[in-house]
Amino acid sequence: MAAHTQTADAARSPRIESATIETLETGGLVSLPGHPFRLTAGEEALLTPAHADGRSKNISLSPAGREVRGAAADGAADALAGLMDRYADWARTLVLQIAPGYADALERGRTSYRSRGAEESAASPRKDDRRLHIDAFASQPTGGRRILRVFSNINPAGEPRVWNVGESFEAHAGRWLAKVRRPWPLEAWALQRLGLTRGRRTPYDFLMLGLHDKAKLDGAYQQSAPRRRVSFPAGASWIVFTDSVVHAALAGRYALEQTFYLPVEAMADPSPSPLRILERLTGRRLA
Repeated sequence: MAAHTQTADAARSPRIESATIETLETGGLVSLPGHPFRLTAGEEALLTPAHADGRSKNISLSPAGREVRGAAADGAADALAGLMDRYADWARTLVLQIAPGYADALERGRTSYRSRGAEESAASPRKDDRRLHIDAFASQPTGGRRILRVFSNINPAGEPRVWNVGESFEAHAGRWLAKVRRPWPLEAWALQRLGLTRGRRTPYDFLMLGLHDKAKLDGAYQQSAPRRRVSFPAGASWIVFTDSVVHAALAGRYALEQTFYLPVEAMADPSPSPLRILERLTGRRLA
């Protein structure tokens, strides 16, 4: 069954707040159509692909707010950093309106600005976000932490951002788990030693990357897998644990994304996390 979607208001009763957290933690997507991220007059001038370097699929800002990647050498990097830093603060406030219990554990990750159309071709199937996948970062092992992301459609022409949302995480993992290769002895140590990963990959990280790659590289799965289409209008924001929701970005231009990391123990209920599901399916401790 595909992940469920809930439309929510950030100012709600405790009962609705609990239901919204349950939606998020059990593999759903929380849509907030009435919570746009509003650009300033100066920021509106940044809504052009011309500020991208043409090689990266997005422009991004480091968690410390100092390093900008993917921007053209046209002098706009400082303005782009200011936009993304402001969005990171706004996104954190939005998450904590939905789930105030995450406040002490929520860790800021990279902030991204996508000015290119989602439908523009990627360099390889593995990097093609139009293909159904779960999120797992090759160079940034999470060690079991959740990947919580906030998205906002800031398209000035009113164009929607369109996703496909696929099967449940447990069904997805069960489909691919037996086909994911085991890491070689000392592989995690070597990757860290060579600077290819920031931190050491756990068995959990190897499994998640395997699930990501197996799905993206299987053409038959991409053609026949269960899915439903979700359209996010201009001005909408949405929140989702992208490590457990199978998703694909099909269309849309001009979007902001904020990544956060959350320890499993900080969830209201850790049992539906990918870490706990994979440990149950494999019968071993993974992180």
